Amino acid sequence: MPAFAYRAVDRSGKRLRGAEEAPSPRALTLALEARGLVVVDVAENRADPGRKPGVLGGSRQAVLEVTRAVAALLQAGLPLARALSAAAHVAGADTRPVIEAVRERVSRGESLAGALSGHTTLFSPLYVGVVRAGERSGDLAGAFARLADQLDRDERLRSRLLSLSIYPLVLAAAGTVALIILAFFVLPRFAELLHSTGAVLPRSTAVVLATANGIRRGWPLLLGCAAALPLAVIWSRQTDDGRIAVSRLLLGAPLLGTLRRQALSARTARLLGVLVGGGAPLLTALDEARACLADPLAQLDVQRAATQVREGAPLHRAIAQGGLFHPLLAQLIAVGEESGRLQEFLLKAADIFEERTERAAQRLVTLLEPAMIVSFGLVVAFVALSVLQAIYGVNAGVLR
Repeated sequence: MPAFAYRAVDRSGKRLRGAEEAPSPRALTLALEARGLVVVDVAENRADPGRKPGVLGGSRQAVLEVTRAVAALLQAGLPLARALSAAAHVAGADTRPVIEAVRERVSRGESLAGALSGHTTLFSPLYVGVVRAGERSGDLAGAFARLADQLDRDERLRSRLLSLSIYPLVLAAAGTVALIILAFFVLPRFAELLHSTGAVLPRSTAVVLATANGIRRGWPLLLGCAAALPLAVIWSRQTDDGRIAVSRLLLGAPLLGTLRRQALSARTARLLGVLVGGGAPLLTALDEARACLADPLAQLDVQRAATQVREGAPLHRAIAQGGLFHPLLAQLIAVGEESGRLQEFLLKAADIFEERTERAAQRLVTLLEPAMIVSFGLVVAFVALSVLQAIYGVNAGVLR
């Protein structure tokens, strides 16, 4: 269904702007007039109303506040449409049109998960999957409460990692600038001075000067790589091959691989636990969890596990044979299957892996700072020692 941007005036004379989905501009105009608004203009909105340059962090916070509000209102007994209408006032100016559009679609009889899935820039596959599970089980208020807890946990982790990353980023920028100044300004003059003496350069000094000379000559290539970086990011996000390549790269990295496996294990266990707890059969839960995962390799692994479960294999064995998820996930699933408490152990596994992921991410960012200090220190020390060694050699030659 197309989306239309509109301008209108309410009874108090306040000007309003927004965007909603409707079959036609005429249908949107009638709907707005039914709410007591005087429509000024309606035009097709080709951009996603949930996406606005420069407000990504604000959108995440707005979604968290809306989720909290909907959870509280549903637990208080309000109907879903009224809860969404009230929660729209909590959202920021960039997300309010999306919440209003979702409310309109729900009022017309569409499922909430289906309405949310049309705004992927705001609502992740995990978000939509948990809402769908809540609708299946009839516990939509509980689903929103779990989502609020999850989003709050993710936001705290993101803020903490951002705070820890500020100093390493500043250090990396300062170190890069210092090395560029050495390569382009300091070392060339030093090289001219040494060559004018006719002295034989030590091996370390020759290596440093050759490296600096290579950087100066290859600056167009370095500039081209920097310019190609945004294109590589777009390719990795917009194409299937790019997403698979990035996923394999992250899983194969020495430290990030373990962190990535734990994060995927947490997401998969959380989805399966919520879906199974919502009354979905195991095969249906696996299919929907696969659709809600963002990682392409995790989707393929869950699809393979679903095929094996369909053929009669227990879930823990199907998960273990893939090798993608953490081995502890299969062990906890096995205990849950044996005790008949699969949902409980899936959610317990999700809690364990989320806590491990948070601790590991904090530890990794904390260790990044001293690692960068040592790395830049070693580079500067090697350059300084090479320069001093060359100066000492020149002076020794003069004294002879």
